[in-house]
Amino acid sequence: MLTVTRIIHSTVLIDFDGNTILTDPWFSQQSGYRWKEPLGITVDALPHLTGVFVSHKHFDHYDMKAFKSYSDKSVPFAVKRGIAKAARKAGFKNVTELDAGETTTLGPVRVTATPAKHAAPEITCILSASGFSVYFGGDTLFIPELAELSKKFQSIDLALLPISGLTGRLLGNRKIVMSAEDAAELCAILRPRVAVPIHYGYTAGPIMDRILLKYNGSTEQFVQAVGKLTPGTIVRILEPGQSLQLTAP
Repeated sequence: MLTVTRIIHSTVLIDFDGNTILTDPWFSQQSGYRWKEPLGITVDALPHLTGVFVSHKHFDHYDMKAFKSYSDKSVPFAVKRGIAKAARKAGFKNVTELDAGETTTLGPVRVTATPAKHAAPEITCILSASGFSVYFGGDTLFIPELAELSKKFQSIDLALLPISGLTGRLLGNRKIVMSAEDAAELCAILRPRVAVPIHYGYTAGPIMDRILLKYNGSTEQFVQAVGKLTPGTIVRILEPGQSLQLTAP
């Protein structure tokens, strides 16, 4: 059984028959990083974790300020190469750094780092265990390298795809996160059984949003775009704290 529980943003629990991976932990707020949804699960309510995957160093994906209160300091981390220091400073000693193409394990879960492009160095990943494969997209752009994943991973059960279309106003309105339509295009390439959108429902605050950022993606747009491009994929929208179970095909 594969169970996915959306906590908030790109923070998700992925349970492979009792082996649970937490992605991109974000459990507290600070200036420039605010929730527009309630937090689905607090740190102290987390289940026992088999491991933690971190795509990049931005606070809304790597919140060691709050996650340092997680009691099991032996839980293994797999993180983008170059950012292990924050986890180790928070007391977590078992931290493996990865670049795209490299692999490690978090308990019985195999982690294959896959390409990404964002405003900070980033990786995405394929998580595999118990006969299931999950693609986790962090908050990457839709880049040509991701199209190659369909050749290496021909059966993906679940794709967790960012959809905010985040754009930097001071960067010439340059997109820095894939949009709902981009995510649907990637979905058409990967052809997962189920797709769940992530990385939406947040804000930098009214002033910073007006000056620095724009958001150009919604769950409704994602559902419509996937329906047109890859109708064989089921789209599920998960509210914070809501879970979805997948059985073996």
